[in-house]
Amino acid sequence: MTLLYSLAFAGLAAAALRPNCPHFTDYAATPHEPFSEGVHKLSYQRPAPECRTASFPEVENTISEMKTLIKDPDLYRLFENTFPNTLDTTIAWTGFADENSDEELSFIITGDINAEWLRDSSNQLQSYRSLLKRNSSEGSLAALYRGAINLQARYVRFAPHCNAFQPPEESDVPLQTTMPAAALTTYLRRTRRTRFSSASMLSIPPCVSTILSQIRYELDSLAAFLQLSHDYHAATADKEFFARFNWSKAIAVLLNTTDALRAGTYAADGTLNPSPTLFERKSTSASETLSNNGNGAPTQGDTGMVRSFFRPSDDSCIYQLFVPANMMFARYLNSCAEIMDDIDTGLAERMRDSAKVVREGIEAHGKTTHPKFGEIYSYEVDGFGSHNNMDDANIPSLLSAPHYGYLSAQDPVYQNTRRFVLSTSNPYQMRGPVLNATGGPHIGPGNAWPMALIAQLMTSDDDDEIASGLRQLVSSTNQLGLIHESVNSHDASKWTRSWYAERISFSAMKRTGLLMFVVVQVRVGQWAFWADGAGPQGEEAASP
Repeated sequence: MTLLYSLAFAGLAAAALRPNCPHFTDYAATPHEPFSEGVHKLSYQRPAPECRTASFPEVENTISEMKTLIKDPDLYRLFENTFPNTLDTTIAWTGFADENSDEELSFIITGDINAEWLRDSSNQLQSYRSLLKRNSSEGSLAALYRGAINLQARYVRFAPHCNAFQPPEESDVPLQTTMPAAALTTYLRRTRRTRFSSASMLSIPPCVSTILSQIRYELDSLAAFLQLSHDYHAATADKEFFARFNWSKAIAVLLNTTDALRAGTYAADGTLNPSPTLFERKSTSASETLSNNGNGAPTQGDTGMVRSFFRPSDDSCIYQLFVPANMMFARYLNSCAEIMDDIDTGLAERMRDSAKVVREGIEAHGKTTHPKFGEIYSYEVDGFGSHNNMDDANIPSLLSAPHYGYLSAQDPVYQNTRRFVLSTSNPYQMRGPVLNATGGPHIGPGNAWPMALIAQLMTSDDDDEIASGLRQLVSSTNQLGLIHESVNSHDASKWTRSWYAERISFSAMKRTGLLMFVVVQVRVGQWAFWADGAGPQGEEAASP
């Protein structure tokens, strides 16, 4: 069995910034010729070459080569549309840092918001890992990766509790202006920053307002920075790059941040520990704010796990020991210690020690015994004994744990967890004639997320399960040739978001003649665009 991963995450158009190019939000919601010659007659959805934001010959060659492998014309069209989309639409700017003309920077927007999410931009580049090779040339695929790592390192150093950021000052990309000033004031007033001297400029509101786009602390955002670093190093063995600029300084800030967030709500004497960051806002949705004056539900300390205030869906956590993000963090923190070995041995040892503590905490506190499925991983815990047993479509999820390398898909506890997630015991497992997959509270019951179906296929060794899932993916695009954020399980014409920044767009697996092709899209912004005009209304997409 040969496993070929090309994981891509696609977004709304940066091409809309170019004169005479349609905004990709509108373009992606409209069918375009030529249509595929299969049963579903899927639309062609690549922007015109002059409207694409980046292009690399190795990517275009791969698209051509795959046409001989993917025999189903609808399946090939889905690949053709989605595999290059990160490059086609979301590379908003590449350049160099003002303070160091050798430091490459890449600003990768999440979609129709001119802002970069740490998680999304890391995932958007995963498509091209198998094509990535060591190359010091400006304008190479490797340079795009280096620029993304350097810019993320800047963001992590400046504001490790934030998840989305404005364009760098060096670029000419317009600022995202929908972030309320009051939210910045709340962050500055409530964030305890004294231990992070590298980010002392947070005390200056005018400076912050040009950098922060969204201020939700999500552990998976920090894990995504580690993942991007791991991906580049694993493909290129270019350790010298990581020693040249500010990567090790960003790792030090990251460790300080997560160490502080291993503390619980209460000190040993019962007094309240100061929270490193808080979040509170007026909202009609409980998932858009945190209880207890922005602290969230009480959390037990000394579990070894790191708190997360929000999930990868940008919904607030019910219990802050969010198991999937801790899994992802432990896995990539440990693997990135190898990079640090040649830069700072003390910091490398600290990374390994922290990863070990987090993993031990997950295994000690992140499991529960289900009456039907036996020992399973919980989605969230609080350390006091409370468990939230569910799964959400957004990655990291429990279902996708083998995908990000925390454990083997054959692990018995994972297998129990997988059966739970895919059953009706999971309150967010949707089912119907159109799409059967996990959804989540971000859109709500009734809508299944293709992303979750992809995670199911990537963790399966059952050819029938994979073939069934592929049929659902191809038939649930409403003939647009794109995989939407979510699809009504009973009506394919009701879907959310015409296009997404974060998406697993392609994974191929050859097994006994079966080509496994998977495409996933994830959300951008906080509020869904509904194809039929229905759905949540009235709040700006980039609210913090």
